[in-house]
This record gives sequence, structure tokens and C-alpha cells, in this order.
Amino acid sequence: MTHGTLETIDGRPALRFERTLAFPVERVWRAVSVPAELERWFPAAADWTPAAGEIIEAGGATGEVLEVAPPRRLAWTFAGQFYSFDLTPEGDGCRLVFTHVIDDRGLSAQTATGWEAYLSRLEPLLRGEELSEQDAHAGWEETHERYAELFGVDPAPGRRFAAALRGNSGDSGSGDSGANGVGA
Repeated sequence: MTHGTLETIDGRPALRFERTLAFPVERVWRAVSVPAELERWFPAAADWTPAAGEIIEAGGATGEVLEVAPPRRLAWTFAGQFYSFDLTPEGDGCRLVFTHVIDDRGLSAQTATGWEAYLSRLEPLLRGEELSEQDAHAGWEETHERYAELFGVDPAPGRRFAAALRGNSGDSGSGDSGANGVGA
């Protein structure tokens, strides 16, 4: 399944994912802003408050929290890229929009596939369940191929990325990698 779109923000490629969730905006806010919740579904949990102006560090990279408007908006930069969560009440649930402004359009399919996998872990968390990272990444290559076609980009970089994680050359595009593809 592909939920992401490729857009342009300030002249840069941006991935945008929109999900309608059957949970109140306050519950979803906790899942996207509290480190103990983030670490259960997001690729990395920042040790943040979060508060505007706060500097965050993880994996040797730094970023800054730009905007915090509980329970509606959280925006930050990390490793020079912009990210945001926007939450809007919708009936008894909410609409979540996740945006990631990336540096290289050529890696958009790979990055979108990683986000697709991680975002698939959010709803189970909200239900009090868990979807393992491995299970979330099942079908990574197939999803990647759909994104590459949808975005009109060469699938080879994502294939090589997945293959490197599996330990082979990776030009076939088949198999199941468990690769996350985020932070390409």
C-alpha cells in the first residue's frame, strides 16, 4: 500500500503522508511527541521535551525543534531536513499529516517506503498492540517498486540499499529485506 505523495516545498522534494486515525487527537499527540511512545513505532526517539528551540541529538546528527503547538503541530529539523506532524480532529478521531522535506528526489521512493513501514506501526500502538519493525518492513521491496513508479524515479538506489542490508548486490528488486529506507 502506498499512502505517501511527493511534493515540493520551498523548491525541495517533500514526502507527505496522510492518515485518518480512529483515536482522539490528544492520544495521537502523545504517540508523536512523547519519547517513550515514539521509540515504539518511529525509527528513532528523540530525547526531547519537545520545546521550540530545543536542540536534539541522535546518531551523531543534530536538529532543532522549531514549533510545538500541542496537540496540533510538532515541527523540527534533523540532519538538515525538515519534519512535521500535523494533527486535526476529525469526528471521534483525527487526521495525521506527516511531512519530511528531503535532499535528494532520487531517494524519494526509498525514503517513502521506510516511512510507510514505520507509520504502519502507529495504529497498532494506539490500539495497545505492537507491530514489530520486522513485520512492518515485510514487503519492503514491493512497496518500494510502487513508490519508484509513482514518483517516476529510478528504483536502483533503493534496491541497492535493501540488498546491502541483506548482504548481496541487489539489482533484482525481489525478496524481502526488512530494510527501513529512512534516512537514506
